[in-house]
Amino acid sequence: MNWKLSDIVARLGGELVGADLGVARVAPLESAGADDISFVASAKYRKQLDVSDAGALIVPATLAEAASAGGRSLIVTADPYLYFARLSQLFYPAPVPVAGVHPAATLAEGVDVAATSEIGARVVLGRNVRVGERCRLLPGVVVGDDTVIGDDVTLYPNVTIYHDCRIGSRVTIHSGAVIGADGFGFAPSRDGWVKIPQVGRVVIGDDVEIGANTTIDRGAIDDTVIGQGVIIDNLVQIAHNVEVGTRTAIAGCAGIAGSTKIGANVVIGGAVMMVGHIMIADGTFIGGGTLVNKSLKTADNYSSSYPLSTYKEWVSNAVHLRHLDGLAKRVKSLERQLAAQQNKEDSEK
Repeated sequence: MNWKLSDIVARLGGELVGADLGVARVAPLESAGADDISFVASAKYRKQLDVSDAGALIVPATLAEAASAGGRSLIVTADPYLYFARLSQLFYPAPVPVAGVHPAATLAEGVDVAATSEIGARVVLGRNVRVGERCRLLPGVVVGDDTVIGDDVTLYPNVTIYHDCRIGSRVTIHSGAVIGADGFGFAPSRDGWVKIPQVGRVVIGDDVEIGANTTIDRGAIDDTVIGQGVIIDNLVQIAHNVEVGTRTAIAGCAGIAGSTKIGANVVIGGAVMMVGHIMIADGTFIGGGTLVNKSLKTADNYSSSYPLSTYKEWVSNAVHLRHLDGLAKRVKSLERQLAAQQNKEDSEK
């Protein structure tokens, strides 16, 4: 579908500069052609901008003059990246549910599915499950007893939601994700591990997106809670009784241990590991690969990744690391000796 630039501006705002072209697709700066629109978010992409064949560009005001070279049409806006995201939604809207229940789906007693929702082949809905308006439950989805799903929810193939969970509206959960499995709760005894029943729920707020093969465990007694507007990448593990605040983002392969409480607007990088029973302040940024072993009560940019090195360099540094405690004690001893010497010299003057 082609969009006229004037129609785009009428819907999304911004200022049209140049000819009112029709554009066929949103494309990367490097590969865009005369019928495409791309975006430039900052001056660091100036070289790519100068050689791009894009017919139209989304740019900030600071780049408008440079971007208009060669007669390009522009949409000038304060945040080109955000504008690009919203424009992409115009070009590639989400599929509309094909209302109805597939003959190969299995619905248990007491299920209530809105007439506008789509239930695909081999979907299994347990007893008393409720599914709201305009949902899409794609093939292989399994939903446990007494779970409630809001409106405009998409569950991709082979998502599993255990019993008694609560899924808000406009939630997207990608393939292979498991919501509501038992938390890792066991008490040690002389005869082995004694399982602690996990009787809490998983409660997911509105406007949440959860990536493929991510797992969110149910609470042991209280609920595991994912706040409104949270985005979670693929292969993330969230343990029992974790609370994630509104609009927080968690990148792939992060692992969050039980009863951790994460504030609002937190950004957690890939492969971050968090111990349990800690608190993370609102607005905190945690860089990829960081081990968080204590509460972060003040919002800041935190990182603990060890710099990459060759194996030979790593072995040499590891030898020194083993002696750091002894080295620190020697430095303190030398500091005391120097201070004593300085005091002696001062008293003799």
